[in-house]
Amino acid sequence: MERIQQLTKELKKEQMDAVFLTSKANLYYYTNIYAEAHERLLALYVDVHGNILLICPSLEKEDVKNAGFTEDVIYYGDHENPWEKLKQKLTGIDGINRLAIEKEVLNVNRFEQLKNVFHTAELVDGQTLLNNIRLIKDDQEYRYLKEAAEYADFAIETALKHIAPGQTELSLIAEIEYALKKEGIREMSFGTTVLTGEKSAAPHGNPDLTAMASGDFVLMDLGVVHQGYCSDITRTVAIGEISNQQKEIYQTVLKAEEKALEASQIGVPLGKIDRTAREVIEAAGYGDYFMHRIGHGLGIEVHEFPSLASNIESLLQKGMCYTIEPGIYLPGVGGVRIEDDVFVTDRGGEPLTTFTKELIQL
Repeated sequence: MERIQQLTKELKKEQMDAVFLTSKANLYYYTNIYAEAHERLLALYVDVHGNILLICPSLEKEDVKNAGFTEDVIYYGDHENPWEKLKQKLTGIDGINRLAIEKEVLNVNRFEQLKNVFHTAELVDGQTLLNNIRLIKDDQEYRYLKEAAEYADFAIETALKHIAPGQTELSLIAEIEYALKKEGIREMSFGTTVLTGEKSAAPHGNPDLTAMASGDFVLMDLGVVHQGYCSDITRTVAIGEISNQQKEIYQTVLKAEEKALEASQIGVPLGKIDRTAREVIEAAGYGDYFMHRIGHGLGIEVHEFPSLASNIESLLQKGMCYTIEPGIYLPGVGGVRIEDDVFVTDRGGEPLTTFTKELIQL
């Protein structure tokens, strides 16, 4: 309820009369309901007059009960039209002139349905307001993020037990996710990535049955969902002896990651963290092969506000959580990325993922 009160306060400040939420992340943040409704409408309506209303498929009744949500709920079956039920429920509620929506999430069909329900209201983008509320994490969120990061460390530790010549990318993914399932992890925060050899030079490559071989880099990028919060780690290891150039690439990325972590101090522009790492990689002659931002916000979603691109001048604040993940991707040779989850405390950026970053040659 405290979060909904904060939401209402921010709506008033921005001269918005109500908000309509459908994203899984925001629904979880404000209701504690972590559910996948698929194509069915699962939404939260909150207005500045004190009305709170959940629109929910009857299939999710147990999830609502288990979440402890005690506000008004409209349940509907598959044979019913939730928009008509919502319209009937809101009859008599006046003063909704500006309705905030999640512009990045709401599809065209639902936008048109909302216009039919709130036919006199202006639908305005509430994404910035919502992003800013979730930007600063509280103590409980810190604990969930830290625990999620510990599972990510465990996953890398597990992977190292199975990396060997002849092992395939997909079979290693299977070993990682099997071990996590046995630990109680139901969901990965994104599709686990394992890339070996020259394929590791593709930042978002697709794992397949490519077999590992001596002299290869093996790049592993993965994360888990724990208590609704995500982790995201990348480690790159080598199989056997590798070339001097491969070692140079690895040490350059490691230095860039360490410098970016050192730059993670309260009050620093977010873009400076990217620029700090980029300067290291450019000085080593690999600037053209680091083609993405240094990191992204982390929380209920694995990619959330803020972006840590080089041009972002908003300032680092206590309670932010984000990734630092420099990389060098050299075609024909291979790629290295090292990524940690970072939480900002009074002392600066605290790495939540702690698995060793020193070069491992298996």
